[in-house]
Amino acid sequence: MLYHLSQMLQQQFTLLNVVHYVSFRALAALLSSLFFSLWWGDRFIEHSQRLFRSKARDWTPEAHRAKDDMPTMGGIFIIFIVLLNSLLWCNLAQVQVWLALACLIGFGAIGCWDDWGKIRHNKGISARAKFISQWGVAAAIALGLVYLNGTDTSLVFPFFKSFNPDIGFLFVPWAMFVMVALSNAVNLTDGLDGLAIGSLIPNFATFAMICYLAGHYQFAQYLHIPFADSAELAVLGGILVGTSLGFLWYNTYPAQIFMGDVGALALGGILAFMGLACKQEILLVLSGGLFVIETVSVMLQVFSFRYWGKRIFKMAPIHHHFELLGWPESKITARFGIISFVLCLLTLMTLKLR
Repeated sequence: MLYHLSQMLQQQFTLLNVVHYVSFRALAALLSSLFFSLWWGDRFIEHSQRLFRSKARDWTPEAHRAKDDMPTMGGIFIIFIVLLNSLLWCNLAQVQVWLALACLIGFGAIGCWDDWGKIRHNKGISARAKFISQWGVAAAIALGLVYLNGTDTSLVFPFFKSFNPDIGFLFVPWAMFVMVALSNAVNLTDGLDGLAIGSLIPNFATFAMICYLAGHYQFAQYLHIPFADSAELAVLGGILVGTSLGFLWYNTYPAQIFMGDVGALALGGILAFMGLACKQEILLVLSGGLFVIETVSVMLQVFSFRYWGKRIFKMAPIHHHFELLGWPESKITARFGIISFVLCLLTLMTLKLR
């Protein structure tokens, strides 16, 4: 009896050591990525002012013409800081870490290609080429999740935890859809100073915590969520939070630099990857509700104008609608950030709902 008691206590202490080790690295990674972002940010902006000047996006309010020649492609800086800190803090023996970084780089490369075309030729890549490239990268990452990382192919429904149908190979196109949809949704949201990155920060923090909980058997069992062995992604989530905070320092209104497609596509893609890896991708609809609203506003605007010749909003995505109503840009960003934060809190609350 004493032997079994000692074995049980030893297992509990081992679990606590692992938990504390992961949480320490996640917090340390957050602080170091924030530090490097603030340390090198000004120098990157100086170089960007010479190399990466671009005009404001088409189909934006006339007031955005004042943002012409603003340096862009700040996503390159974000990706560099994430990669550097991943090498410092992540367990590189974990396949899911490499897949997450491949997702970040793959979607970032597509965005970089598009941004560079806009800078050099005043025209990005075609929508068809961009779409096909995104699906290609997403296919490679989805196949890696299933066949290299061994991710379970079941679908997990947050409010019906006993109903987890295994969809087999169909999980691959499902994962592809999630990554492509969220990367484009974040890209649509990136239209005001600090809007996209400010909304991504609570999402990265939320899914860092979910990956942490789903990565430990006892926590997962207590919450009645699938054990996904995803704890290491909590460290990467910490890096993403720290890097995003550092970028927001320069991107907040009035912005000194934009992240560009290279940043928006990359960050949207890796957030989707975190959701898929911890088997809670459906919760992205709630936590990333702001990105969903932005995307739906564009779809409704296009549908309404095409079939009825009328516009529902003054301009889409919806943040431009509020801008044309007279809301200051900083107020829109702050209020949308609050909405995103509240949605992320609701997401965490659903974990215990059965």
